Amino acid sequence: MPFNIPILLTWLRVALIPLVVGVFYLPDLGFTTLQLGLASTIIFIVAAVTDWFDGFLARRWNQTSAFGAFLDPVADKLMVAGALLVLVHLGRVDPIIAFVIIGREIAISALREWMAQIGASKSVAVSSIGKIKTTAQMVAIPMLLYYGDLLGINTRFWGQVLLLIAAVLTVWSMFYYLRKAWPLIKESTAVSGENNKE
Repeated sequence: MPFNIPILLTWLRVALIPLVVGVFYLPDLGFTTLQLGLASTIIFIVAAVTDWFDGFLARRWNQTSAFGAFLDPVADKLMVAGALLVLVHLGRVDPIIAFVIIGREIAISALREWMAQIGASKSVAVSSIGKIKTTAQMVAIPMLLYYGDLLGINTRFWGQVLLLIAAVLTVWSMFYYLRKAWPLIKESTAVSGENNKE
């Protein structure tokens, strides 16, 4: 396993995930719900910044690796899934929306792994729809973790709106990836059927 600064930052992101969730389950130390939300929001934002920073440094210093390419999206998905689960528990996110977002991540990750195995990973490269979905999601989650008024912005309302947009784009991007991969899925199924006949 390679070890460098970008991978260290990715591991740091993984380590911060339990803190994003755990803040809300601390013993009663007199903190208000808003203070706990602020702490969780700051931790989530720090973790999100490391996501951008580790990729930037890996490219800048030419320290990209297969392990880093594997660990980075895993850390991202764990961070989003952990935050969504605690938000569902707090009653700030509808369970169906969380299921759609997490379920899509699992399905597309499995699709990408299968496509990589047959040497067609470029067919399911990240699209602009996926990038917009990720942006909406990564802005919505800290808003819902904070869950209060901030500089005149109602983060409760806008967090819900942005997460709904992210959920819609999640479904849209999933069908986009499936449509791109469908010819190869059909071809693989046909080959498998011919092999079974033999």
